[in-house]
Amino acid sequence: MRTAPHIALDAAGPAAVDGRHIRALTFQSVRMEYLGRVLGELSLAAAGSRALVVGSGRGLLARGLARLGFEAVAADPSPAATALALDADDGLGVTYLTTPAEQLDVPDDSFDLVYCADTLEITERPDVVLREAARVLRPGAAFVYDTVNRTAVSRLVYLGAFQAFPGTRIMPRGRYAAHRLRRPVELAESLDRAGLSARDVSAFKPRDARDLVRATYGRRRGTLTDDQLPELVDMVLEPEGSPVVTYLGYAIRRA
Repeated sequence: MRTAPHIALDAAGPAAVDGRHIRALTFQSVRMEYLGRVLGELSLAAAGSRALVVGSGRGLLARGLARLGFEAVAADPSPAATALALDADDGLGVTYLTTPAEQLDVPDDSFDLVYCADTLEITERPDVVLREAARVLRPGAAFVYDTVNRTAVSRLVYLGAFQAFPGTRIMPRGRYAAHRLRRPVELAESLDRAGLSARDVSAFKPRDARDLVRATYGRRRGTLTDDQLPELVDMVLEPEGSPVVTYLGYAIRRA
């Protein structure tokens, strides 16, 4: 079975760089803001609900959901990522699993919310990932995701800056490929095939793209730490905007 690539630590620069963690740190605020909006629209209370984060990396988003009151499970295909998540655990009761997005080791109909992070843009089999998400969701439950659009600008950022250009490279070569980036309309079709009804797509981006470039370059050179990145890169939602690079969305599992 072919699965999404595992986490990679790139130690080619002055300090070891974990590109997925950099992405998680800079995306965390906008992910939580969007989740708050979805929970409000669906009148879904965190207390007493179960949430699964697919592609959880070091568990940052899962711990954010636990702080809201969810019983949170963090799933990642990489044993290294799971080990890092366990090291970062802060006693919120998150469960950490090593399991691929294409074959989740969790029961059917067992979650009120599934968030798919850092997965849809790297898997070769998005339909399988989405069917698995639908399988583990209860009828009427929410599937939330963020991913990368396929545009000239997104290719420049993800295929160029993030994995090819030496000064800003934070990902191993080959992690992203143009054919694995999906337009919103393509993803909506995949969601429908999986039994998920798309409800929303919202663009998001850095308030100032130059801040992202400076932060990535500084982290690559070792002059910035991971903890400094979120306050340097201000990500903003654009609910009415057309996604040029990245977008969030959610869908509901049909009965």
